[in-house]
Amino acid sequence: MTRQPTRARVNPQRMDTTPKRRPPWLKVRAPVAPTVREIRQLMRGKALHTVCEEALCPNLGECWGHGTATFLMLGDVCTRTCGFCDVKRGIPQPVDWEEAERIADAVATMGLDHAVITSVNRDDRGDGGAPLFAMVIQRIRERAPTCSIEVLIPDFKGRLDALRIVMDARPDILNHNVETVPRLFRLVQPQDRYEWARRILTAAKAMDPTVLTKSGIMVGLGETMDEVKATLEDLRAWGVDIVTIGQYLQPSRHHLPIVRYYHPDEFEELREFGYQLGFKWVESGPLVRSSYRAAEQVRALSQYWRRSAPQGEA
Repeated sequence: MTRQPTRARVNPQRMDTTPKRRPPWLKVRAPVAPTVREIRQLMRGKALHTVCEEALCPNLGECWGHGTATFLMLGDVCTRTCGFCDVKRGIPQPVDWEEAERIADAVATMGLDHAVITSVNRDDRGDGGAPLFAMVIQRIRERAPTCSIEVLIPDFKGRLDALRIVMDARPDILNHNVETVPRLFRLVQPQDRYEWARRILTAAKAMDPTVLTKSGIMVGLGETMDEVKATLEDLRAWGVDIVTIGQYLQPSRHHLPIVRYYHPDEFEELREFGYQLGFKWVESGPLVRSSYRAAEQVRALSQYWRRSAPQGEA
């Protein structure tokens, strides 16, 4: 009998620590723009998924209203049980190798200047799904050659052969989120390892220094400000160029609770600290998510990255 996908569940004894009210700076507008309906229809028509919907992103209305979206590949069922994520977990379907063509077609149809591609974790595959990342990069290059490409990849369990497959396709930005501080890794993402994140991010920069590297962290899960700053120091030491810092928001009562809400002044403190460390771009704010203002980042940092030219034109 096939096991149905479920949502991640955590220890209910931790639920009583969740703050009862959201502060006023966390108000989110409902996604009602006409563009939102158009993009949703486009995704359903091409049997595609977006992380915007699957992860209940608070910026869906703003981003979709501007005609941008983050594509979620390799299905909508994840093999890991992270306590913060609302993506379904369970046994995924076989890889749909035609998905890359449909994503490239959607990118061309939407006329995107910058495409963000991510995926669920596929620990059922030794390569973690890396070949599909490479394939979608290649297809977008063919269909929308002026579009820059950001890939938000899993940790591939630290496997550099899988990372090499993605890097050989030459994305413009290689993103992998650490999500939290080392002390909370086993609680927040029990199948992940901080060492895998370090290995992937440092190796990506070593494999191709012209590719911008990026990572992100959530706050409000019980970490201290000193731990957040120490993690930012790690990321910068690993060669990461861009960092995003945002408030964790509990998707449901079955997920990890919010220990506290950070004030906008604290996000500003972290933004300034990040720039002091030498990051090229720091996106820090209550509603910031990994792909928030991604197109602005790549345009602002265009002097740091080299457009991937077709063979014979470099």
